[in-house]
Amino acid sequence: MRTRVQTVLLVFGILVVAAFAVPLLLFTASDRTQQLVLARSSALDRFASLMDQAAATGDTSAVVAEARRYTQLYGEPLVVTDVRRVPVVQTGGMRAADPAVAPLVDAALRNQTAHPEGPLRPWSRGHRTFAGPAGTGTRVSGAVVMRASVETAARDITRRWAAVLAGTALVALACTALARAATRWVVSPLRRLDRAVGQLAAGLPPEQTSGGGPPELRQLATGFNRMASTVTAALEQQRRLVADTSHQMRNPMAALRLRVDALRTHLPASADRTYNGVTGELDRLETLLDDMLALAAAEHRAGELTVTDGADARCDAAEVALGQHRRWEPVARRAGAGLTTDAPAPVTAACTDRELIQITDILLDNAIKYAGGPGARITLACGVEGPFAVLTVTDDGPGLDAEELAQATNRFWRSPRRTGTTTGTGLGLAIAEQLLTGRGGRLELGPAQPGGLRVRAVVPRAPGAGGTP
Repeated sequence: MRTRVQTVLLVFGILVVAAFAVPLLLFTASDRTQQLVLARSSALDRFASLMDQAAATGDTSAVVAEARRYTQLYGEPLVVTDVRRVPVVQTGGMRAADPAVAPLVDAALRNQTAHPEGPLRPWSRGHRTFAGPAGTGTRVSGAVVMRASVETAARDITRRWAAVLAGTALVALACTALARAATRWVVSPLRRLDRAVGQLAAGLPPEQTSGGGPPELRQLATGFNRMASTVTAALEQQRRLVADTSHQMRNPMAALRLRVDALRTHLPASADRTYNGVTGELDRLETLLDDMLALAAAEHRAGELTVTDGADARCDAAEVALGQHRRWEPVARRAGAGLTTDAPAPVTAACTDRELIQITDILLDNAIKYAGGPGARITLACGVEGPFAVLTVTDDGPGLDAEELAQATNRFWRSPRRTGTTTGTGLGLAIAEQLLTGRGGRLELGPAQPGGLRVRAVVPRAPGAGGTP
């Protein structure tokens, strides 16, 4: 936004400066041209007067002497003729019979003047020719033609234009500095507000946005600060409630488990079913507490990464896949399923190995639980798709239909197709999704071919990383 506003102000300033500078340049050129025309017209009138006197007295010595002194002083040739086109004086190598001069002499003898047209420019070169009749009224006694050099006038115009352009450049620089200052004054509060909105959206306490800018923006910043304080306090209370509740329940849970375990030896055999049910619910409650803490931590980490890019994080996704295969293969074997891995080459992902291990744990745990029991086949694959590293867990279990796929990442949602006594909290995929979102990735669920479920953890690749496409 700052660049766009600054560009608009600069373009407007340049147009305003140009609106003054261009007419001024044209005026200075026209003014100097007019000075040259007036000076040479005055000289032309003087020689016409001298020729008229010479025609009346028959003595041409004055006009001849004056013409030679003029050419010697200014270096500009001239020709003076009588009424019969006979040259009275010719200086500087210019002749009355020259093809360019003869028509001007004829026009002057017909009582016509010839002045050059068009203003001079700094790049103008050569000369301009002036011609006029000698005599009074309609009586013509001769003709005067002079050739004026434009070099001096062009140099004067160049100096004037240089002065104008220098002043224009100074004004343009002043406009640029003013535009930058005005843009910074207006946009800086907006940038602080945008950064604070990003922090608030990430669930982090935003920085204060007051100070500087127009009164309207200061008022907006004050209102945002009040709103941000309220929202931040509510989010912090909610986060603290989840974390504190999960943490504070651990001690009562541990004490409850000790008491339940102590009762085991005092219960008759007929109470085994009830006892096993109680311990199973205790296990499930402990798992739920652990997952709630993990989800709170994942949400907080995702919020931090939304504000800070975390570009320094990287790990080898293929190595993580191989390590996870070694850890989970015995677990899958005990469940009657087969786990294979396809990780042909190193793939550098823009996340930590701890995050990727946690994500893979969730996906493999779900696949083993819900793949369908003995004989199930599960595949853990690692590869590259454009700028992303992809970890894929595929199983040949019952899978999920379209409605279930849309709900799979919702918190506390569990598939009704679990096998046997498999239980879960319904928070695993939500945790994985939060971890991936914080790193700019995504979690994709879809059907596998010919049947089953395919879950893809898509993570951006680290800058400059290679991999097998």
